[in-house]
Amino acid sequence: MLAGAGRGYYALLALLGLLVAAGWSAAHSMEQQGHVITGMTNQVVWGMPHVFAVFLVLAASGSLNVASLASVFGRETYKSLSRLSGLLAVSLLVGGLAVLVLDLGRPDRLIVAMTTYNFRSIFAWNIFLYSGFIVVVAIYLWLMFEPRMNRHVRIGGYVAFAWRMLLTTGTGCIFGFLVARQAYDAAIMAPLAIGMSLSFGTAVFMLVVAAAARFSGRPLSDGLMHRLKRLLGLFVMAVLYFVVVHHLTNLYVHEHHELEYFLLVDGGVYTGLFWIGQIAIGSLVPLALVYVPRFSASRHALVAAVLVIVGAFAQLYVMIIGAQAFPLVLFPGAEVSSSFFDGVVASYTPSLSEIALGVGGIGLALLVTVIGLRILPFLPDRLGEADA
Repeated sequence: MLAGAGRGYYALLALLGLLVAAGWSAAHSMEQQGHVITGMTNQVVWGMPHVFAVFLVLAASGSLNVASLASVFGRETYKSLSRLSGLLAVSLLVGGLAVLVLDLGRPDRLIVAMTTYNFRSIFAWNIFLYSGFIVVVAIYLWLMFEPRMNRHVRIGGYVAFAWRMLLTTGTGCIFGFLVARQAYDAAIMAPLAIGMSLSFGTAVFMLVVAAAARFSGRPLSDGLMHRLKRLLGLFVMAVLYFVVVHHLTNLYVHEHHELEYFLLVDGGVYTGLFWIGQIAIGSLVPLALVYVPRFSASRHALVAAVLVIVGAFAQLYVMIIGAQAFPLVLFPGAEVSSSFFDGVVASYTPSLSEIALGVGGIGLALLVTVIGLRILPFLPDRLGEADA
């Protein structure tokens, strides 16, 4: 629990409130004027808000990893941070779902989606996975807070761990089950999503822990940051491995050669974001900061976390928007020409409304986190042991 609420705390609340207000204003404008004010089209139907939303959903699952390490894998070093891990998981998911709902164009139609289910659709499954995740983590946190229920924390940890694996698999399957898009339609999208969640969530958790320590005046162990940095390095390598395997598999199959040439060589902004944003800034540089001995300070770990998040947005932009920009292959092996954008690379430029909505989702997630830290004792007296 944050003791006292000075000007700094209320200034932070005001700043986050402004971000949320900007997101709400953007959503209201999009609802009143239509998606014509955005950069989204009939070709690129998932835009920048979806990049923010998927990032927040994946980071929510990954941020719970610290609690899982303590409860499921018996790593006592992380036990004191389990409550913060659970709070961050719920708040990030709330922020991500808010962006998704407000970008529907007709948010009121969500009631139909929640009462009429088509279980042949992965989206119907995810309604249960997302709402169930919040319930499971809330119960998990209650087991941690209630002394009489502490003996059941390990069971709660196993359930939460299994549920977040299902949630992340479901998020990956949204793309893996889309046979119409050549960049998707692959079973590897599910384990790739799990790796991305662990990487993104750990990076976000590191930054939140560092900010909470500085803001609350609690000491932050260098040993704890070193452990989290090593975890981050392993997860970044896992994501990089799955990305390489995915592209090598596509290169092996002749029908995907044009797609791979587009993404890796001649895709303009998408190619630049892939090589510079995702591979260099989001993977190779953080790995150097993690494993090169001269970069052993806590500040290097935080820089690595920031770069991983930058690379995460680049990766999701290429994965979500770049895949839609590549033209649909309606008749394999045949040349198609018409006035309906057949064979034409779709253009997309994110609008200010889309970016504001996504930033508003991040602001909402952080606002829930900050308020939670003030109300309940999610923070331990010391963030990490001296000999961690």
